[in-house]
Amino acid sequence: MDYLLEVKIGALVGLLLLTLLVGFIPARIKWFRDTNGTETHRTFLSLISCFAGGVFLAACLLDIIPDYLSDISAELDVRKVETSFPLAEFIMAAGFFMVLILERIVLNCREMVASQEERAPLMADNRNGHGHGHGTNHDLEGSGQHVHVDFQAHSPFRSFMLFLSLSLHSIFEGLAIGLQSTDSKVLEICIAILVHKTIIVFSLSVKLVQSSVRPLWVVAYISVFAMMSPIGIAIGISVMEAQLAAGALIQAVLEGLAAGTFIYITFLEILPHELNSPGKQLLKVLFILLGFSIMAALTFIG
Repeated sequence: MDYLLEVKIGALVGLLLLTLLVGFIPARIKWFRDTNGTETHRTFLSLISCFAGGVFLAACLLDIIPDYLSDISAELDVRKVETSFPLAEFIMAAGFFMVLILERIVLNCREMVASQEERAPLMADNRNGHGHGHGTNHDLEGSGQHVHVDFQAHSPFRSFMLFLSLSLHSIFEGLAIGLQSTDSKVLEICIAILVHKTIIVFSLSVKLVQSSVRPLWVVAYISVFAMMSPIGIAIGISVMEAQLAAGALIQAVLEGLAAGTFIYITFLEILPHELNSPGKQLLKVLFILLGFSIMAALTFIG
């Protein structure tokens, strides 16, 4: 085994272990899942969520979209495809509408089921002489039965799409390592991805635990996400060893769909949910800017 291959395998193992370690911090600590704590506790969780929103905003605008536009442009140039139609942007829009349509179908089905399920308990309460005025706020905040309240917040479907888009992007990041031909370039890219991915996986884990995703599924999501970059590295190593031409155009199209998905999740779910909730508005904006600035600085340095 030559030194370059050893470096790539070391990068693979390092990315896997560090991502798992950081991702399991919010996933395994009950404090991040507690939504019925003190006002200070809820405010702090909200600010962490705003920080994560800034991280995802920077990842969307400064990382995923520029990478995709660069890759798709290079592939179209190689194939000498010339068109006045904004094909690259159209692929991103396809990813955006794909998530929008799927989510509306899922939420519409859930609303129909929930409207039927909610009638029986309310009628039972009235027969027993219990008005449902008392305890309503607690039910709205702490009960999963009132699903209407949660539709516009962190739904499991949106959390899954966030996980999916980030996972696809992680595979492409791993490919960037696996396809390198010098050990110095492998180390340079690996260090940049390590710093970048630890912040991303922490933010992803926070978003997952604040949704109605079960803790066991959160662990499964983080475990699968941690394996994505190593899988990309393994694919890149295989391509280099076999001297095969990679399906770069297919990769670029998948990147575009992932970018469109990420645009939807960032601008229609993460940021509106935090900014539309009352209280600490300026502080929330400050934490969004903080998350964005850290990712922007890492992008500038790397």
